[in-house]
Amino acid sequence: MNKVELLAPAGNYSSFVGAIAAGADAVYIGGRMYGARAYADNFSDEEVCRAIRYAHLCGRKIYMTINTLMKQREIDELADYMRPFYEEGLDGVIVQDMGAICLFKAQFPDMEIHASTQLTITGVYGAEYLKELGITRVVPARECSLEEIRRIRNEVGIEVEAFIHGAMCYSYSGQCLFSSMLGGRSGNRGRCAQPCRLPYRVTSSMDKTHSSKNPHKEEYYPLSLKDMCTLSVLPELLKAGIDSFKIEGRMKSPEYAAGVTALYRKYIDRYYADPHAPYMVDPDDLKALMSLYIRSDIQDGYYFKHNGKEMITPGKPGYLKTDDKLLQRIRERYLNDIRRVTVSESVYLTPGEPSVLVLTSVNNSGEGVAVSVSGDVAEAAQKSPLSEEAVRKQLLKAGDSLFSVSDCNVVLSGNVFMPVKSLNSLRREGFAALEEALLSSYKRHSQKADLNASEEEDTLIPHMIRAKEARYPYLAAEVRTLPALKAVLEAAYIGRVYIDADLLMSDPEAILALKSAVDKVLYVSMPYILRARDDDWLIAFRKEILEGEDKTLFSGILARNTETLGFLKGIGYSGGIMCDAGLYSWNRSARLFWRKRGYAFTYPLECNREDLVAPGLNGEMILYGRTPLMLSANCVRKTCFSCKNEGNEYLFLHDRYGTAFPVLTDCRHCMNIIYNSLPLSLHGFSGQISSFAEGGRLCFTTERVEEVRQVLSLYQGFFDDEHQGNALAPFSFTKGHYKRGAE
Repeated sequence: MNKVELLAPAGNYSSFVGAIAAGADAVYIGGRMYGARAYADNFSDEEVCRAIRYAHLCGRKIYMTINTLMKQREIDELADYMRPFYEEGLDGVIVQDMGAICLFKAQFPDMEIHASTQLTITGVYGAEYLKELGITRVVPARECSLEEIRRIRNEVGIEVEAFIHGAMCYSYSGQCLFSSMLGGRSGNRGRCAQPCRLPYRVTSSMDKTHSSKNPHKEEYYPLSLKDMCTLSVLPELLKAGIDSFKIEGRMKSPEYAAGVTALYRKYIDRYYADPHAPYMVDPDDLKALMSLYIRSDIQDGYYFKHNGKEMITPGKPGYLKTDDKLLQRIRERYLNDIRRVTVSESVYLTPGEPSVLVLTSVNNSGEGVAVSVSGDVAEAAQKSPLSEEAVRKQLLKAGDSLFSVSDCNVVLSGNVFMPVKSLNSLRREGFAALEEALLSSYKRHSQKADLNASEEEDTLIPHMIRAKEARYPYLAAEVRTLPALKAVLEAAYIGRVYIDADLLMSDPEAILALKSAVDKVLYVSMPYILRARDDDWLIAFRKEILEGEDKTLFSGILARNTETLGFLKGIGYSGGIMCDAGLYSWNRSARLFWRKRGYAFTYPLECNREDLVAPGLNGEMILYGRTPLMLSANCVRKTCFSCKNEGNEYLFLHDRYGTAFPVLTDCRHCMNIIYNSLPLSLHGFSGQISSFAEGGRLCFTTERVEEVRQVLSLYQGFFDDEHQGNALAPFSFTKGHYKRGAE
């Protein structure tokens, strides 16, 4: 039986030491840059190298979180930042940014690359897509069921790392812009302000005074998930073949890291000792877990349920009381327990000859390792010669090294004298030489590569998109409803239309309307999230849209996730592909990644103008629309009312200031989309955007048909020189991050 890896978090060096002592097989840490926990203590560069060496001496692994989206100036510094850690033997990196993935493959080829949960992997298509890129392990979305995870592991044959304990996000990780859009603190940059932990009132109307069916009259927290704890269901997770059990918590204390690791270590080992024995969790152990920084009760995550109100903590989501006595026991048992490597010493001292120290130990493969070092010349004793005991006493000292001397054989030839300082120096040099010998197999040499070396610029732009566009740059519109579609088709200056796939498959009138749109380039908008439950939908979509009698209507697909990219690649789709804003392209390397695969890309919604400009690699710009702030497997309607299980409808979240956020309850794909309270509108920046955008998109979601026409009128001629960029909008709007950018 292949044993699961127990992967513990460490927000600082003390947490790391405690996690190793408590039995972690591997530890994931963050350095001073690029980690998705910007407010953790994090490790200095010296501490990262020190931790790598310590872990390897103990036979453990170290993974580093490089799981933020990177601006160009940041990715330019990434290789130099990572090179010392790679050369020291860092076992793997956990990555979100496609540009960073390309850099690691090119410059650090012998290091494992793990796809972060921030990449929103939800099934076999996305996992297969990443495997073909050279990803060695995926961390699926926490919303995945155990069966979905089992399928990824068995059908794709890639390592799977899954969360087993800790805090839960309401949104699919990597697809939350709530904190970013409201306060400028991006979850994709490790700075989430956790708006999901705030109270909201839920109504069926945007008017906060409208009567609500919501039975919760007091302060209510419909987006705050209970913390995950899977201790009681560990056998089922172990049988699923998961490769690594991950504990969340780099922001939490060393006592949390050590205490939680120790308890999961206990029950994992107990299962492996006798897999057929009855499995029971000691109530005292569960109580101990509940005393270690658990937020408002626990649940076992999404492994056995798709969503449910029992996963939500409706009251204020504070932490439960911590057991001070338990914390003290953890400190005494784990945080001061430095694991040391056992060493045998033999020292040879002869008057007039250099001193010699031979050290022997065993490496992690069980092989003996011996080193010999020479020190200062021993002297003939004039008065008091050294005794064997005096030498042994000095050399048995380990100091702050990672070694523990089990025995010391002292060989003195005649009456010998050597200063204590020389003996100490000999011991230090011996320990340093032995450490290098034990760790030599982990050392690497890095290589530099030019990431920007590419084909000619024109070959990076999909020819199909340019050839069929009525104008360049073009103006596009994205629609979800039939009235909005008809209004958009009437606008002659709209060159491209993105039509929601569900609308096409559910309303034949939408197809009829498109048949008259001979002057439009038509793309199909895919769902934001695809899960195993959508397999039948994908089969129908392929048959009715991609291979049906009207397939020639459509020039391409708007893809919003790697699951869609993997599905299209698997069926040999050859049409155009536009990557939506959630398939991020924050830097030139990421944009090259998409272009080299023949994809167009949409500029991210969190970038400011300075971040967007990259000569020769222009993308499509979202000019108007309500930004999706959260994509959630959980359901506001089901939590506050009941499961409707049919059709789509809008509810509204009202925050403490009375701001209303529309929530689309998409029953077809069983998910929620929480939109921003105001639409983004960049109508005042036409001159600037024309200089770097391949096209511009207007996204229509909640608008009535008259509002759609108002927006279309405002953007008419947007890419023309005479466009009135300062025209007043007949609606309230936000400029998003175009000027400010995300922190």
